[in-house]
Amino acid sequence: MRESSDQALAPGLTARVELTVTDADTAQAVGSGDVPVLGTPRVLALAEAATVAATARHLPSGSTTVGTRVELEHRAATPVGRTVAAQARLTEVDRRRLVFEVDVTEGGQTVAEGRVERVLVDRLRFMQRAGGTA
Repeated sequence: MRESSDQALAPGLTARVELTVTDADTAQAVGSGDVPVLGTPRVLALAEAATVAATARHLPSGSTTVGTRVELEHRAATPVGRTVAAQARLTEVDRRRLVFEVDVTEGGQTVAEGRVERVLVDRLRFMQRAGGTA
């Protein structure tokens, strides 16, 4: 992994991703409840997708990031057919540790908010340690 990554990965990087809620995204479908609204695991996946998008073009060659910690408050229900947007902002870079603040909104209302931490890793070495192929 190149050390120059610290300059490319600087606080302030942002990304926004959207999801139109389908039946497959509901708490019923993902097993996190029995109501037909956006399930918390899908909210989390959307938040993480925004963090990945925020740094994707700034990673050193051969590197990737992996999630290590999440704090998420899912505050409002979102029915099928509505579109939610997750906005991630890189707020802290501490060597390989990246900290993001994430807000998920729908129609101007906060659906969820939280913090996601990721770590910069060498993709090949990570996969070898995990026992998978690169």
